[in-house]
Amino acid sequence: MFDLGQLERAWEVVKAAMPPTPAHAWPLLAERLGATVVVKHENHTPIGAFKVRGGLVYTERLKRERLQVPGLISATRGNHGQSLAFAGRRYGVPVTILVPRGNSTEKNRSMQALGANLVEFGDDFQAAREEAYRRAEASGLEIVPPFHIDLVMGVSTYALELFRAAPDLDVLYVPIGQGSGISGCIMARDLLGLKTEIIGVQSTEAPSYALSFAAGTVVSTATSNTLADGMATRIPDPDAFALIRKGAARIVQVSDAEVADAMRAYWTDTHNLAEGAGAAALAAATQEKAKLRGKRVGLILSGGNIDFDLFRSWVSPDVNAIATQRLTMTA
Repeated sequence: MFDLGQLERAWEVVKAAMPPTPAHAWPLLAERLGATVVVKHENHTPIGAFKVRGGLVYTERLKRERLQVPGLISATRGNHGQSLAFAGRRYGVPVTILVPRGNSTEKNRSMQALGANLVEFGDDFQAAREEAYRRAEASGLEIVPPFHIDLVMGVSTYALELFRAAPDLDVLYVPIGQGSGISGCIMARDLLGLKTEIIGVQSTEAPSYALSFAAGTVVSTATSNTLADGMATRIPDPDAFALIRKGAARIVQVSDAEVADAMRAYWTDTHNLAEGAGAAALAAATQEKAKLRGKRVGLILSGGNIDFDLFRSWVSPDVNAIATQRLTMTA
């Protein structure tokens, strides 16, 4: 897809807009897993998620090659749209984003604050995606797919940073939505000549890539009803699947309950807020804890954009239970 020189030039584009994100080894997570644990904090980007990197590289190239591009249009559950809105503002390109009805209120507000024209359409991401393609054809706007070589090259820059800081990782867990993140990790590992085992993570409620990996061909699902919206994918991208099938060791499925436990663990052990997909890598490593003892483990904390009400309902103790406990203690 691209070579190391192209990846390094993409990193220069990203670096001009944001500093490298930290990769920390957290002692409490090490105790929890019985392994050395390095977390790549993509929740610390200007939009709180890794996808900003892809948006920057995609939009910079487009603007450089087509000065009069009329605008971008795409569909998202949030982070992809924020990425394009951030990049569109930086490079002076109008951005229209379609989201499904009932999408994250806070992510919607963030995209609008970054200057995107936000349109609600359909009941899930796939419906919004299909409408974005229809509107692109009718309006002449540039459709930005969820998986594209420039997007992969952009998000590969976080893997480049991580592998250069920690080249001796035995295993790296990466959440899978549309596949750009794990594809970028596979590409960066291979271009650097490293041996790190890369493991994808999906939700049990949206396992399309996991099912495809097991079957050896693209398998779609009828629903994607996970609270971890960054992993809510029903139809795998064929190009992403081909790269994942070739370069990933396996795909682990995690439940929403396991993701909620991982979100709590990130908060208690590192005081970092992780969205559902952002916590999925830790959920998978916890599930496979017995395999990891004594190893050097990398975790991609891909983002921290979660609505407060969802965070509270998903990971906080029941409010009524707390009130009952207080009454008992004061009786």
